Amino acid sequence: MNKKSTEILVGLFVVLGALSLLFLALKAANLGSFASGGDTYTLKARFDNIGGLKARAPVRSAGVNVGRVTSVTLDPQTFLGVVTLEVNKGVSFPKDSSAKILTAGLLGDQYIGIEPGGDEKNLAAGDVITQTQSAVVLENLIGQFLFNKAADGGEKKPQ
Repeated sequence: MNKKSTEILVGLFVVLGALSLLFLALKAANLGSFASGGDTYTLKARFDNIGGLKARAPVRSAGVNVGRVTSVTLDPQTFLGVVTLEVNKGVSFPKDSSAKILTAGLLGDQYIGIEPGGDEKNLAAGDVITQTQSAVVLENLIGQFLFNKAADGGEKKPQ
């Protein structure tokens, strides 16, 4: 090989590496697709505590991605976190479905899990999911555990 073809191969390798890093960065930031998904409808849910839930987090049902979180805001009247969801049009949930903020793994990202109810009528665009369960915040659980241990004096109770 001459010097020019070696330089071209090295240049192609560098470009391929840069494209791979870009792809990895987009996947890590949940920006894998630039399309808005056109065939979706919007739902809202109110939570006491949203934990670390962020926009573009997945919405799952039975472990399958069925949409995305589009925004997380605070309702100034009730001081509840309002989560706006975009759900794929091909998936419809009964009106009495519930939404939970769940964590992927022990310390993973948070997402919305929807559990379908049994109602015959389905949620429509713009509806609010009324049955919600807030995020379980690990720091609060650890704080409660330590507080309870301190209140007990760390002693075992006789049986």
